[in-house]
Amino acid sequence: MVQFTVHDENTAPEDARPYLEAGKRRLGFVSTLNAVMAESPELLAGYNALAEQFGKSSLSGPAKHVVWITTSVLNGCEYCVAAHSTLAVKTGVDEGTVQALRAGKPLSDNALEAVRRFTERVVTDRGWVGDQEVEEFLAAGHTRRQVLDVILGVGMKTLSNYTNHIAHTPLDPAWQDQEWKRDEA
Repeated sequence: MVQFTVHDENTAPEDARPYLEAGKRRLGFVSTLNAVMAESPELLAGYNALAEQFGKSSLSGPAKHVVWITTSVLNGCEYCVAAHSTLAVKTGVDEGTVQALRAGKPLSDNALEAVRRFTERVVTDRGWVGDQEVEEFLAAGHTRRQVLDVILGVGMKTLSNYTNHIAHTPLDPAWQDQEWKRDEA
């Protein structure tokens, strides 16, 4: 197995350090995901830019968590499922919703279920989502802008999911309570 360095503010390439510091201000610690991504300041910068833009997207807070967790479950990213489950619960997403997402099960909230189903189609069909699925998403009260916002969130998570797969990113202690294994979905 190829070992990737889990950088800190002292070992990271100079261009990555501002992004590690920003992440530390947001979370209170440097996540191991950011610490691994720091090897490529461009990857870390790109990931952070996508995260910032997705944060500004037209999706509700809970819908953003649906996109993050759904994408991560489908991509089998144990790190991201644990991290985003923790953050979802911390920001007030219902525990039952988080557990259903982790298990790949339908949600009781119709609007969030439409986000889950649409995100699932985007990921599993690699963007080749049929008109019927798009129409169903729109009929559930979502907008064309939100179709594109889901794509932004899937792209963001794909960067981190793939990084974690290749680098075998160790799980941060902050995410341990929501640890998840791929066979749980």
